[in-house]
Amino acid sequence: MRVLLVEDDARVAGALGTALRRRGYDVQHCATAADALAAEPADLVLLDLGLPDADGIEVCRALRRRDDQVAIIAVTARGEERDRVAGLQTGADDYVVKPFSMAELHARIEAVLRRAARATPPTGDVLSAGPVRVDLAARRVTIDGREVALTRKEFEILTVLARTPGVVVTYDRLILAVWQTTYVGRHTLDVHVGALRAKLDVPDLVQTVRGVGYRLAAD
Repeated sequence: MRVLLVEDDARVAGALGTALRRRGYDVQHCATAADALAAEPADLVLLDLGLPDADGIEVCRALRRRDDQVAIIAVTARGEERDRVAGLQTGADDYVVKPFSMAELHARIEAVLRRAARATPPTGDVLSAGPVRVDLAARRVTIDGREVALTRKEFEILTVLARTPGVVVTYDRLILAVWQTTYVGRHTLDVHVGALRAKLDVPDLVQTVRGVGYRLAAD
């Protein structure tokens, strides 16, 4: 899970970055609005509103215009109601007032990402990728017309991958979408993917991108 941490206080940024990395996040830190807007796309933005070169509200608005799917949490000392309202109306998914505990922030991150996963636009009642057809309404999977019986978790993993064939889905995004939490270990995911591969019985259909995640072959 790639996190863009936008925070001009080096001490706060250092502590947050260390805590997030311990939880398995890939963290990029920016201290200014200009750097934040020039940064690579992220899954989640933790945005301080008190930046030295621009108002964080404007940064939030710009980030939301650029990517309406990115999760944004305002992390700021501005605790007044008008500030909270402005942040949420501008496009932030949540608003956390300093000081806060890491446990609270992590819980809010998970909640925001769960909502984002549930809000993934549907791509139709039937998903297709190469020989695979996934009937979402009937919860039925076929390979070249052969029906394959899957467990609930295997079906959900395949559905997430089939929504974007050819595109890598990171381990964390896959875990969050299927288990609705990031506390599930990679080993659990790998075991379910191994079982899914065995049942589909098509070589190189579910591909591992080492250190990143999985993807479903498009053709």
